[in-house]
Amino acid sequence: MAINSQQLVLPVSLPDTETFTSFYTGDNQLLLNDLKETLHKSGFHSLYIWSACLSGKTHLLHASCHYSSILKQRISYIPLEQHIFLEPDILLGLDDYDLVCLDNIDKIAGNKEWEVAIFNLFNRLSENNNSKLIITSNAPPKKVPFILPDLVSRLEWGPVYQLKELSDEDKLHALQFRALLRGFELPTDVGLFLLKRVDRDMRTLSGLLDKLDKVTIEEKRKLTIPFIKSVFNL
Repeated sequence: MAINSQQLVLPVSLPDTETFTSFYTGDNQLLLNDLKETLHKSGFHSLYIWSACLSGKTHLLHASCHYSSILKQRISYIPLEQHIFLEPDILLGLDDYDLVCLDNIDKIAGNKEWEVAIFNLFNRLSENNNSKLIITSNAPPKKVPFILPDLVSRLEWGPVYQLKELSDEDKLHALQFRALLRGFELPTDVGLFLLKRVDRDMRTLSGLLDKLDKVTIEEKRKLTIPFIKSVFNL
C-alpha cells in the first residue's frame, strides 16, 4: 500500500512500487547494504547519494520511506526540485522525525536562505541524536556550487556514495524483474526494442513499464513489438 501522506511533510503519497524489493541493485550492493543498515542504527546518521543521471536516487529515498513507515516511524520526504513552491521554514518541524529525506539538494545550491536552513537542520538533528538524514544530489558535495562552505562540510559528515548507472544489459534485467513483480512477463525482444527507441534512464523506463502494466490488463494483450509500437506510437 502507498505510504500515508500524513507521515510526510508534503501532501503527497509516495509510489508503493518503489521499494527496496523492486530496486535492481547492479553494482550498488555496498550502497544498498549501508543504506539499510543506516535505517536501523541508533542516534543521528547521515548518508549522501549522488549520480549525474536518472539512475534511481529517488527510488532509494522512496524505498527508505516505505521501509521506515513499516516500522511505524515518523518520516519526511522533501523534493527540493520543487523548492520554488516551498519555504525553507518547512524544515523547522523535522527535529524529532526518525527519517528525513532531502531529494535533489543540488537544486537549492546558490540559494543562501535554503542552504542556511539545511545547515541548521543538520545541527538540530545532530543535537537531538535521533534522526537519519538521507540526501541525494547530482554530484558529490564539493562539486555542487554551494555558497556556504559549512554546509559542504556537514554533507560530508556521513558516507558519500555514487550510485552507479546500470549497463544496458542490467537495465533490461531490471525491467524484466520489475515486470515480474507486477505479475507479467516482459519478453527480451520487447525490452531490447524499448531500450533502443526511448530514453534509457530508469525513471523513464519504469514509467513506460507502469503504462504497459495497465494497457495489457485493459486490452488483454500479450506484449509484442507491434503492440508496443501501437501503444507508444513508435
